[in-house]
Amino acid sequence: MNTPYKAEQFWDRTAKYYDGVEKKDELTYSNFIEKVRKYLRVNDIVIDFGCGTGLVCNEIADQVKMIYAIDISSKMLEIASNKAVGRQIQNIEFLQTTLFDERLKPGSFDAILVVNILHLLEDPQKDIHRIYELLKPGGFIISATPCMGERPVLNSLFSVGSTIGIMPKIKSFKISELERLFIQEKFEPIETGRLKKKSPQYFTIAEKLK
Repeated sequence: MNTPYKAEQFWDRTAKYYDGVEKKDELTYSNFIEKVRKYLRVNDIVIDFGCGTGLVCNEIADQVKMIYAIDISSKMLEIASNKAVGRQIQNIEFLQTTLFDERLKPGSFDAILVVNILHLLEDPQKDIHRIYELLKPGGFIISATPCMGERPVLNSLFSVGSTIGIMPKIKSFKISELERLFIQEKFEPIETGRLKKKSPQYFTIAEKLK
């Protein structure tokens, strides 16, 4: 398996703090979970790409048939798996891998979750193309992405952090740039918007055309 070692090391170090950071705005988190639920069905097979500590996949497992929760960080996956065991969830398979794992077969998935990951990818268009391949016709990509290009001051702080090597490099999407990634792969946007007013966090639900 070929994974970016430095990124894996960063997220391994971050894993024990991740839940607290992600859930500091509980209402935004809850609202996104509810948006995800609307697009899931009981027989769905789902990928949670960049699942982290399982904040989303463990919440939606009762609504689908199977989830493949993938991440490059073994520490994140360990926390996510322990949560699933604690809640007696048996329909999630946790995998330390990427979307390009050959075990993930094209045209096999009903929905792919892409939560707080696109801005961290070296080539997000390549990954969205792969998502398009993996989805069944009529399947959904469900994403939430920080668009730091909408917040120049905050974006500058993140840029400094990545330059000095204390955090990963972050792509500074503007909302229009993010939307273009989906449109170029022939996804049909179904629902888009900010997760809350004035937030740089932008959600997109788009369908693979049949």
